[in-house]
Amino acid sequence: MGLFGQVGDMYKLQKEAKRIKAELAKTHIFAEHEGIKVTVNGEQQVVSIEFLNDSLLSDKNKLSKALIEALNRAMKKAQMVAAEKMKAVMGGFPGMGQ
Repeated sequence: MGLFGQVGDMYKLQKEAKRIKAELAKTHIFAEHEGIKVTVNGEQQVVSIEFLNDSLLSDKNKLSKALIEALNRAMKKAQMVAAEKMKAVMGGFPGMGQ
């Protein structure tokens, strides 16, 4: 493959990556832990936090721990979703995926 073919592939890859990024921004991922429900998007931005158990609001230590755990779970899920989507894109380009 010549230089122009490689440039064309890179352009296609960049265009596809932008499409995936826009798709990830619209993808919502949920995680729940001890009465806290966290929603993040595929770009790992927090969209919302819901308190399903009002008793947590009176115990700052328990609230903090539950919030951290729920956020970590949501972020991990978001990373896995993004990786799967990018894996599918990279697999379509020679030398970029398996």
